[in-house]
Amino acid sequence: MIKYALQCDHAHEFEGWFGSSADYDDQAARGLVECPVCGSHGVSKQIMAPAVAGTKAQRAAPAVDPKMREMMMTAMGEVRRHVEDNFDYVGDAFAKEARAIHEGKSEDRGIYGEASPTEIKALVEDGVKVAALPPPAPKKTDVN
Repeated sequence: MIKYALQCDHAHEFEGWFGSSADYDDQAARGLVECPVCGSHGVSKQIMAPAVAGTKAQRAAPAVDPKMREMMMTAMGEVRRHVEDNFDYVGDAFAKEARAIHEGKSEDRGIYGEASPTEIKALVEDGVKVAALPPPAPKKTDVN
């Protein structure tokens, strides 16, 4: 296992554990590495001394309680379903509509849609409250 210090293109810092350096490269290339704060896929490794569990000192990766993981996955799915069921989908007009709502030029309501990292950064800098929607659960064939 190898632990990397990661940072998204919005300067959010976080850590990620991978089976190997190649696993990180593969998952990043397929768009599976995502910032847990804003959902950006523009993630890069940061300078650090990687924590590597080698063959000389067999150390297990931090154990994740399966019940806790399942509870978190269920909660994220419920949040996503609630938004999809109760908010207006505005597609790629999200940034424009969020700004219009913030400025009082459009009806105040919950919306969701797509926006580029640049658009999200501009919204946040202007004080528009936005949050990343939890992603749909990955297919078992997409994770190692």
